[in-house]
Amino acid sequence: MEEILADLCGTSPEDPLPVWVHGSVGHCFNQLILNVVPHTILALVSACYLGTPRSPVPGASHRPGWKCRIAASFILTGLPILDIISAAITQQELGTLYLVVLASGIALLAWLTHSLALLMLYRSTYGSSRGPAAMVLLALFPVPALIITLVWHCQNGVAWPHLRAAHIFRLSILCLQLASLLIYVIGYITPVASRQVFCSINDSWQREPLITESEIPAPNWQGVAEDGESWLSRFSYAWMNPLMKRGYQWMLNRPQDVYQLPRRLQAARVRDHFYSCWQEKATLSQEEEDTMSSTSPIVTKSDGSGDASPSSGSSCEAQQAVKLLSVLHAAFGLRYYSLGLLKLAGSLLGFSGPLLLNLLVSFMESHQEPLSHGVLYALGLFAGSFLGALLRNQFSYEVNKVMLTVRAAVISAIYRKALRVSGSSLAGFTMGEIVNFMSTDTDRLVNFCISFHEVWSLPFQFAITLYLLYQQVGVAFLGGLALALLLVPINKVIANRIMENNKEMLKHKDTRVKLMTEFLCGMRVIKFYTWERHFGARINACRAKELQKLRAIKYLDAVCVYLWAALPVVVSIVIFITYVLLGHQLTATKVFTALALVGMLILPLNNFPWVLNGILDAKVSLDRIQRFLELSDQDLQAYYTTDGSTDPSSALAMHHSTFSWSPAREESTGQHLSRETLQIFIQDLAVAKGALVGVVGKVGCGKSSLLAAVTGELNRLGGQVYVWDLERGFGLATQESWIQFTTVRENILFGRDYDARLYQEVLEACALSDDLNILPAGDQTEVGENGVTLSGGQKARIALARAVYQEKEIYLLDDPLAAVDADVANHLMQKCILGVLKHKTRILCTHRTEFLEKADTLLLMDNGRIVKIGTPSEILPLVEATPMINEENKRRQNKVPAEQGQEEDMEIEAEELGQANCLLQREEEKKEGAVAFQVYRAYWLAVGSCLALSILFSLLLMQASGNVSVWWLSHWISSLPQTANISTKHLSASVPSPQLLLFSFVGLVSRIQVLGTAPVHPNSTLDVNFYLMVYGGIAGANSVFTILRAFLFAYGTIRAATVIHSRLLQRVMKATVTFFDITPTGRILNRFSSDLYCVDDSLPFILNIFLANVFGLLGMLVMITYGLPWIGLILLPLAALYFSIQRYYRRTSRELKRLYSLTLSPIYTHFSETLTGLSTIRATRATDRFEAENQLRLEQNQRCLFASNTAMQWLDIRLQMIGVAVVTAIAGIAIIQHQRQLGNPGLVGLALSYALSVTNLLSGLISSFTQTETMMVSVERAEEYSTDIPIEPQEQLVQVAPDWPSQGHVEFQQVVLTYRPGLPNALDGVTFTIYPGEKVGIVGRTGSGKSTIFLALFRMVELRGGRILLDNVNSRSVGLESLRSRLAIIPQDPFLFSGTIRENLDPLGRHTDSDLYQVLEQCHLQAVITQMGGLDCELGERGKSLSVGQRQLVCLARALLTQAKVLCIDEATASVDQKTDQLLQQTIRQRFADKTVLTIAHRLNTILDSDRVLVMHAGKVAELDSPAVLSKREDSLFQRLLTSGQQ
Repeated sequence: MEEILADLCGTSPEDPLPVWVHGSVGHCFNQLILNVVPHTILALVSACYLGTPRSPVPGASHRPGWKCRIAASFILTGLPILDIISAAITQQELGTLYLVVLASGIALLAWLTHSLALLMLYRSTYGSSRGPAAMVLLALFPVPALIITLVWHCQNGVAWPHLRAAHIFRLSILCLQLASLLIYVIGYITPVASRQVFCSINDSWQREPLITESEIPAPNWQGVAEDGESWLSRFSYAWMNPLMKRGYQWMLNRPQDVYQLPRRLQAARVRDHFYSCWQEKATLSQEEEDTMSSTSPIVTKSDGSGDASPSSGSSCEAQQAVKLLSVLHAAFGLRYYSLGLLKLAGSLLGFSGPLLLNLLVSFMESHQEPLSHGVLYALGLFAGSFLGALLRNQFSYEVNKVMLTVRAAVISAIYRKALRVSGSSLAGFTMGEIVNFMSTDTDRLVNFCISFHEVWSLPFQFAITLYLLYQQVGVAFLGGLALALLLVPINKVIANRIMENNKEMLKHKDTRVKLMTEFLCGMRVIKFYTWERHFGARINACRAKELQKLRAIKYLDAVCVYLWAALPVVVSIVIFITYVLLGHQLTATKVFTALALVGMLILPLNNFPWVLNGILDAKVSLDRIQRFLELSDQDLQAYYTTDGSTDPSSALAMHHSTFSWSPAREESTGQHLSRETLQIFIQDLAVAKGALVGVVGKVGCGKSSLLAAVTGELNRLGGQVYVWDLERGFGLATQESWIQFTTVRENILFGRDYDARLYQEVLEACALSDDLNILPAGDQTEVGENGVTLSGGQKARIALARAVYQEKEIYLLDDPLAAVDADVANHLMQKCILGVLKHKTRILCTHRTEFLEKADTLLLMDNGRIVKIGTPSEILPLVEATPMINEENKRRQNKVPAEQGQEEDMEIEAEELGQANCLLQREEEKKEGAVAFQVYRAYWLAVGSCLALSILFSLLLMQASGNVSVWWLSHWISSLPQTANISTKHLSASVPSPQLLLFSFVGLVSRIQVLGTAPVHPNSTLDVNFYLMVYGGIAGANSVFTILRAFLFAYGTIRAATVIHSRLLQRVMKATVTFFDITPTGRILNRFSSDLYCVDDSLPFILNIFLANVFGLLGMLVMITYGLPWIGLILLPLAALYFSIQRYYRRTSRELKRLYSLTLSPIYTHFSETLTGLSTIRATRATDRFEAENQLRLEQNQRCLFASNTAMQWLDIRLQMIGVAVVTAIAGIAIIQHQRQLGNPGLVGLALSYALSVTNLLSGLISSFTQTETMMVSVERAEEYSTDIPIEPQEQLVQVAPDWPSQGHVEFQQVVLTYRPGLPNALDGVTFTIYPGEKVGIVGRTGSGKSTIFLALFRMVELRGGRILLDNVNSRSVGLESLRSRLAIIPQDPFLFSGTIRENLDPLGRHTDSDLYQVLEQCHLQAVITQMGGLDCELGERGKSLSVGQRQLVCLARALLTQAKVLCIDEATASVDQKTDQLLQQTIRQRFADKTVLTIAHRLNTILDSDRVLVMHAGKVAELDSPAVLSKREDSLFQRLLTSGQQ
């Protein structure tokens, strides 16, 4: 190479490329380096812009400067040709002529490419801006070379006067070139022609400061990602810059702020492509099997009717099984497998690092090789690492895109299937399972995309690494390999143990969360009865079991971490010791190449088990999804008879039809057991158009099943079903009202356009106008999930309104009157069913037979059959409830105020909750941005300062000892006798060239033979032993520190988890009742479930990686600067760059991740909502709309996910480039030092072997830090509850006697109470006295402050003024526990927790069995409980194995057990029938004869025998006297309440 350069430049081979000649820059150096290199870069970058697409906006305003630039560029293309011609004419020496031809030829190519690129840009969206700034900068790079050439020509022109003309010509060419460049720059700076600037994503990243921010229109910022970008922009993700900038400026607040997906990734396109592949597969397998089975399980016509006409009979015929995997393979396979080539090239380039490192270090050792070799190796290192980085980055990016398409396809397929699958098939799955298919299973399946390419590439990398190791150290590598392979089974065993413990831990965790849910739901009751300690102990017991398993997991993890961290050191030691013991000499080349290779060896070994696990998980998930997709579809064409009914006037007809909930092949699933045993058999039924048909019968006789049979949700086992106008579907109001998580108006419109007149009419008919006035935002109020913020009656009426608004011909109404009181039911009947719907066909199932007198026909059902069809006068007497109608009416009307009151109560509470929610929601959102220092401090203190310090110290020791062991190696090599050099000289005779040494077996053998004969120093064996002992000692120490650090860390994080949970639980147990009223249970539960899981498990895992990365990076920097101090000059600017990039990235990444999770939950919520309301959606024929809605939600989520993934790649490529810069800089400095005779091969090898891993460390550091920050949010949320929530006063000023209150004297003096600041007083100066043993009834309208009196008495809410005396002791001075435990209460909502009857009655275990049985008998429960299995029978969650009435009786039994002198009863018998109620009142009178009893009553008859009645009104005492006196007084409120209750 030196000879070629010397010929070209006309210099001597010793110094072919002199930088400085006669006081100026060497002409040859100027032309080759300063001229050729910039032009080459200009050509490459310009080429990247050749593919820029034209602007979609015709006639976009162009800047005049563009034409100047293009003209200048074409002039600059022509000038080099003239230069070559003039040189050819004047030049005699061939060498310099070649130099001119080379330099000018490259310049010509560069400017030609640049001119074409400018033309492209001019016609693209860039035309309205200045275009990429990079282009201008690169165009100016050759200027220094031009000026130097100009000076050189001037000097030479003076020397050779006879060549003046030619010189003037060449000088004028140079001047023209400079002038053209000046025109180019002026063209660039020219101001904008028109103020209208079209902002496009492609150019917004190159915006210059000359354009102000305000010119970028924000609202329509959304652009399409990536499409139409140049190669350069694609490789560097420059198109992401505007988005990164917006994230950095906190402007990413909504999903709409993110790019649109590239066209190829848009959900609709992906879905269509996927379905067309599905259809092809289905057709193929159809042809192969040539059977009559119906086609695909997914692809059906939009109305839900199947494509094929299956053989007669049920729709459950086995369907054509199309394998999901084969469809995915057909749809996305080609693109995905072709990415394997990228992976292969990237992996191979990964090996270039160690190999070139080997050559470079041997170059430094030899002092014989020419300089050009060193330069080539350095350039090779640069090119290898640069290309490798680029390819690996593109591979990740493309795989991410394939994963997005697979995810979109699978989610769409599952959703579409769920909409079309038959009801009976769906019964085999719980809702949670199906939602899991869409979440967990899809994620696992998508992750297969990563695992698959790893499966073949990891063994491939492993094999190559082993071969290269063998090349380096011969058979010595087997020792290290044996050790590494030995760890694989050990790892497997540990992993299995971890999995087992994990399962156990999750079981305990579930139990704890379940307990916690009950604890939070029953918070009021628990506080009334002072059971906090008991519950706290139960929760802590569960937590202790959970922590025990967690401890096992963490310690096993620590062993894994130890093996993982200590392995490289141990393996390399074993290899080197074996190598030396075999009698060979270590050299710098061998040691550092081997170290780099061992590092590469460990990675595949560690990753392989995880990759295999990923693939197995994906297989399981694939099978689960496949099973779901193979379920049979609802086939409406086969279900209904289409040829019409015999009678044209009938809207619906059934003949000899049999229906069943379970498919023909009996599936025994527990879910619908009660229904599944029931078969519906309809002999003959015809419903005339416009008729009102009532369906009556006792509970469970098959009324709802009949409606399901009409809509096609059941399996038809025989007979015919005919429905008129089937395409339009039905108006369906189901028994359990289905409400969507959206506004009231959207619920009613249900996808139809808003028609104000019809809408008002429907609201009026369904009695919703008054309710909407109460709701905070009228019909724009968002109702919660499943309508939680509405009362039962409101839900039923909204569901009815939705059905009515759809304007169908046939209406199926399943007991819409059940949840409303008599007045409203009457209104619905008159205004809606007999009003708005009077011309429609209506089938109404109901228990409230009093409303069926106006029906045209009644069907009496029993046991799945229609027993009798007739007019109301014929059927109603047969229904036993009818004789009691009048009495029933009376009772109902007695209850009316109560029910309405309850509904109002619900609404008011909902309103308060709604406002509180908004506030709290805002609070939660506000905690965005970086995590506060306080949070890290809190975690540090939870671990414990001493422990935390010792963890950090052990980490430091571990890192230091690892680095010292490598330093010792370099020291050992540096102090080796010069035998290595001698052997190299011997070697050069026998081996052709040193480059081949690495790969040639001959070279390896001959080197070993030569070493045998080489002169050996007498004490070298002692030396070797000494060095090996020290090296082994250091490695041993490293091992000890590693294991110490692993176990200390595990212990510390478990301690933190323990502390954080106990503080959180303590605080929540002491929180005020108001806190629980305004905070949704879900939000508190979140702290105890997902946030704690994070603190227990995810945070320690990531924090461990983060700390290891921090110390690893520090160690690496120390070693690199120690090896090559000069590198500091390059590291400082790179560090600044790194810092700014990571700050930029972290902020945006955090926002994008937040947007991703924000858009993820709507997908799942919408899906579970769809599953709940499946019958309604299908009956109203809204499946297409729901599919489109799912598509929109998915698209939005995919956009955020794509942006988030791409941001990672954006960061990755920048970090990779920093890594490339470090590696190249080290190689460059090493060569310079070598030339100056300063280099130490050992230290250079040391620095380079560390530098090769710099990129991984840098990206690992950022990602682990970002994740640690995310996880720290959980600590922050737990901390917020542990310190900020309001708690009840804990002080106790007076010690009371054990039997206090002994008399039961209660006195309120001027009591004022507010629930929360800003709300009106709930009690406003209440004063009354209740004497010992008195029975007092408390009455009043809803919201008058009845229940508040009890809350004040129990100090659930603290008073703002006044005082309450119990036996003349101020209740405020008594400790809360003492106070509450001495009073008894029967609360309004009966709360039971899971556990036995015994635990529910007497959780603290203070009473004998006989006591318990006695109170059960007094509450008329003993028979029921004995039948269930005695005191130790389990009650199930919230006591669900008892009816509501029975639960109220259990609560009464609790109160009977207490020996309290004061008993408060809050409408304890609302859900109990009249007869039991009377018996209970009697029991209470007998048992509490000598006690003070306060009773809140809605049914006034329960308190007519009280001693006195307290009437509350607007938080004040209105009346207090005996019932007899008050009922006789004309103007009394009590009298008014009595009369309104008895209408």
